[in-house]
Amino acid sequence: MRDYFAQIRPTMTFEIFPPKGSGDLASIFATVDALASLAPDLISVTYGAGGTSRENTVEIASQIQNSYAIPALAHLTCAGNSKEELDPVLRTLSENGVKNILALRGDIAEGEKLKDFRYASDLISYIKSRYDFRIFAACYPEKHIEAYSMEDDLRCLKEKADCGVDVLISQLFFDNELFYRFRDQAKSIGIDTPIVAGIMPITSSSQISRMVSMCGATVPEKVQKIIRAFGHNSMAMKEAGIAYATAQIVDLLATGVDGIHLYTMNQPDIAKRISENIRGILYSLRVKRG
Repeated sequence: MRDYFAQIRPTMTFEIFPPKGSGDLASIFATVDALASLAPDLISVTYGAGGTSRENTVEIASQIQNSYAIPALAHLTCAGNSKEELDPVLRTLSENGVKNILALRGDIAEGEKLKDFRYASDLISYIKSRYDFRIFAACYPEKHIEAYSMEDDLRCLKEKADCGVDVLISQLFFDNELFYRFRDQAKSIGIDTPIVAGIMPITSSSQISRMVSMCGATVPEKVQKIIRAFGHNSMAMKEAGIAYATAQIVDLLATGVDGIHLYTMNQPDIAKRISENIRGILYSLRVKRG
C-alpha cells in the first residue's frame, strides 16, 4: 500500500457501515452509488460487533471492488471470530479481488471471551502469514480508551505496526493539534507507516455525546460553542458541522497529512458537501506532488 501512497497522496477515503443481520442492502448500495460519484480513493466497510454483519461486509466490499471499480477496505475483528470463522471470509474476499483489510480487535461484549486472537497484532500476523492483503490498522491520537497511558499505547502501536501494517487510520478527533502531537510522537519512536486522519463531521449534539463516550475524544471549546449555539436546530447544526469538518481537513492538508478518512455515517450528502469544499485543494496538492 505504500506504493499506492507514493502514487496518490493525499488520499480521500470514505467509511460506511452495513445493516445488521439480514437487512436489505438496497439502502446501503444507494449510499455507495452517491459516494462513488465523488471518486474516492477507497471505501471501507465496517464489521458489526461480534461479527454480526460479517456476510454483509463481505458482500458490500466485494460489490464496491467489482461493480463500482473502487478499492474496497473490509473490516475484520478479533472479537467474535476464530481462525476457522475468519478463514472462509478471507478466502472469499481474496477470490472477489478485495485487496485491503482493516484488522481490529473490535468491541468486546460483556462476558464475551476472545477466541484465537487477543490483540489486533495477532490478527495482523495471522493474515500476513497466510494471505496477500494490504493491512490497515487503527491508531488513536488521544490513546485508546483502555490504554494506561499515551506512552503505553504508542508502544503497542509500534508492535502492531511492526507486524506488517501498511496504513494506519486514526480514530476520530476534533482537535488537530492533538493529531499533530500524536503523529510526531509516532515518528519519534520509529513508526514510519502512513497515518490517515479520521474525521467525523458533527451533525447533532446527541451524536457527539455518543461518539465521545465510545472513544474518549476531546471536545474543544470551539466545538462546544458550536453545539451550544446550534445544537437545538438540526439544519444549523448540520451546516456548522460541515463547516467545522471542512476547516479541520483544510488545516490537515496544509500540514502534509497522508490522507483523510471521512466517517460518513452513511450520509452521502454530507460527504458530497465536504468533498466539493476541498476538491481544488486536494487536486492542487496531488499535482504539486506529481
